[in-house]
Amino acid sequence: MVDDAEKKLLADVGYRIRETRATQSLSLEQLARLTGISAPALSLIETGKRDPRLTTLKRIADALRVPPATLIADDSDTVEPSAPAPSGGYDLGEYQ
Repeated sequence: MVDDAEKKLLADVGYRIRETRATQSLSLEQLARLTGISAPALSLIETGKRDPRLTTLKRIADALRVPPATLIADDSDTVEPSAPAPSGGYDLGEYQ
């Protein structure tokens, strides 16, 4: 199940893709042709309803002529860890 942080990340990435595409005056159909990804699939990514693979993000970034990090970068100036750092390292015993 996708948590709120993941939903926000997907929405933010989708927003950056849409904004970059719009800034370049590209339609969804034009971006679809440039990437080889269907317009409906791109629409789902832009609206945060689909979690794109890294290779998909790379294809989109290449078509938009921006570094992939531009699409996933967090614009906030502060870094807030989502959980406190473990004092004694990570306990991976239950994952073995």
